[in-house]
Amino acid sequence: MEGNGVDRVDRVDRSFSPSAGRLARLLAPRSVALIGGRPAETAITQCRRLGFAGDLWAVHPTRSDLGGVPCVSSVDDLPGPPDAAVVAVNRHATVEVVGRLAAMGAGAAVCYASGFAEAGSDGVALQQALLAAADGMPVVGPNCYGTVSAVVGAALWPDQQGLRPVDQGVALVTQSGNIGLDLTLQTRPMPIAHVLTLGNQADVGIEECLEALVCDTAVTGVGLHIEALHDVPRFVDACRRASDRGVPVVALKTGSSTRGAEIAVSHTSSIVGSDEAYRALFERVGVRGVRSIPELLDTLHVMNRLGGLRGNRIVSLSCSGGEASLVADRCEGLDLVLPAFDDGRVERIRSALGDGAETDLVSVSNPFDYHTFIWGDRKRLTATFSAAIAPGSSAGGALDGGPDAAVLVLDFPSSDPELGLNDASWWPTLEAFGAASCATGTPGIVAASMAENLPPVVEVAAVDLGLVPVRGIDEALVTLEATAWWGRRVDAPAPAPATPLAGSASNQVVLAEAEAKAWLGGHGVPVPAGELVSVADAATTAERIGWPVVVKVVGVDHKSDVGGVALDLHDGATVEAAATRMAAMTGTDRVLVEEQAGGSGVAAELLVTVRREDPVGWLLVIGTGGALVEVLADTRSLLLPVTDDDVRSALRGLAIWPLLAGVRGLPGVDLNAVVAAVQRIAFAAMATDERFGLVELEVNPLLAAPDGATVVDALITRAPRATDAEI
Repeated sequence: MEGNGVDRVDRVDRSFSPSAGRLARLLAPRSVALIGGRPAETAITQCRRLGFAGDLWAVHPTRSDLGGVPCVSSVDDLPGPPDAAVVAVNRHATVEVVGRLAAMGAGAAVCYASGFAEAGSDGVALQQALLAAADGMPVVGPNCYGTVSAVVGAALWPDQQGLRPVDQGVALVTQSGNIGLDLTLQTRPMPIAHVLTLGNQADVGIEECLEALVCDTAVTGVGLHIEALHDVPRFVDACRRASDRGVPVVALKTGSSTRGAEIAVSHTSSIVGSDEAYRALFERVGVRGVRSIPELLDTLHVMNRLGGLRGNRIVSLSCSGGEASLVADRCEGLDLVLPAFDDGRVERIRSALGDGAETDLVSVSNPFDYHTFIWGDRKRLTATFSAAIAPGSSAGGALDGGPDAAVLVLDFPSSDPELGLNDASWWPTLEAFGAASCATGTPGIVAASMAENLPPVVEVAAVDLGLVPVRGIDEALVTLEATAWWGRRVDAPAPAPATPLAGSASNQVVLAEAEAKAWLGGHGVPVPAGELVSVADAATTAERIGWPVVVKVVGVDHKSDVGGVALDLHDGATVEAAATRMAAMTGTDRVLVEEQAGGSGVAAELLVTVRREDPVGWLLVIGTGGALVEVLADTRSLLLPVTDDDVRSALRGLAIWPLLAGVRGLPGVDLNAVVAAVQRIAFAAMATDERFGLVELEVNPLLAAPDGATVVDALITRAPRATDAEI
């Protein structure tokens, strides 16, 4: 434009990484347009604070400048297409501005305004108009806080934020603007390269962000706050790229499920929500799921510094038996190992401690309480720590007893001068641990028992010593478990992709037990012989099936809860009496007569379900079954398809595994038969098509016995269709 004090420039020759896809210019802009009033002016201030070296162009219809940047009155007057734009005008003007940006070839627009799809039907229509106006140009938001790229200093952000310029670091993505702001304010010594808040995700979603970030060489890890995924196959593909690059992905899934209301008739819905499907998805694709924002940040912090550990063996060091005991207790529930010191290591540690009466009082074990008599003696501390955490002697190429990481529990006094505390004697311990970690090559974590006892100055010093500071013992151990898990996942072969869902289900219909088991039997699932008959025919049917038999009420979902199952019937009279009682319960003349399964003795009752979990896929749930299924809530979840080994691993994780394996002289079950039955149930569910509309298939129980496995009750919930002829 001529006469506005801003020269038009040609941006066509600017190169961006093609691997970052549509978001390449957004993540590393060289020109930023800021459109609007106060929020746009704040973004200019934040760009300058972060040292943005590119072009800042301001747009306002009446002001001469924004934060010292000369204004043009219209987007059409910009000197060229910006790589990214902050659109901080009202919602109706947002649509018009985005359309003009798209027409001129802008790289992306961050839309700050609210009042779109989150505001009702009128807002939905306006959001659709926004997407139409964008015409393929990436739109972040609307109703979002924006994005910050600390590697180039571009803060498309209408508020304060706490990032610092970095060359590389982790990236954080969230739908929530306020959570995004909170994430920028964290104070761990962890470099943050990008923060992206997505608002309504009208266009740019979590999946596309992850796809772009894992291709950015400045990104060393990605943290996601997920309310819901919208394109699971794309997410899975991005996660595979992250694994290929060695970039860890950590996810916090929030949001409650409506599945319990949708499938109220099933046992599983009361004990397994849709979040379990996300956890199964994360496990499959190598994403570490966490439960809180601090855990998200701590896990990223440790993974960012250590990468993946080679194993889960740790050594704990403290000058307190109480702290040593606390570490041991906390490790009990985690996938961490505290290996015992062998005789050689014990001798080396005792030698490092030195001679004297105090040394004889030290019990050299792991966790290791090194006592306070060497407190402040950096030389002996270094030697002792080195002996405790050094790699073991090599035997056949394998380390003999060496740890994969070490934890030092160390609480510093406050540096508040009013308290008069002196921390001078604490520093030799930290420095000795840093020297030992460096000399032995064993990664070192410094953990205070309380967050306030790890002052920022100590965190900085720990990082300078090559250590990773973590604000809590529990936090350190949980993140070490995650880092060891990640180390195993990086080298593991890629699992089979999850089976996608076809269509969606609503207005569910529940099939009766007899129908459900007949359908399962048609797919090769082991079910007992049985017939749905009148009360008058019950005894003769039982005679034909063979004794003993079971009589069950029909039309009741949870039969055992109302006494609707009569077991171990051996003659016509008892069958007739049971059938009469069952029919009276429902006012019908029909009962189910079946052969009684488990003749050789039942070792355990299992729950097996396959359920739709939009948008993730088919979730297989295996657990303790029978009447106590909801009381025990003992389940493991997997995404289909699964291997036989996956099923065996899930069974081993159940509390009733000893019963399945055989305990106290009792025989175990035919595990191969159980696994085969589970796989056939899964196959039956996945073999359904859209016309069937399967929502959930629940088997409870699957009787597991020494000589086989049999489905004795089943429930199928599906979407309605015009005909049931295919069932």
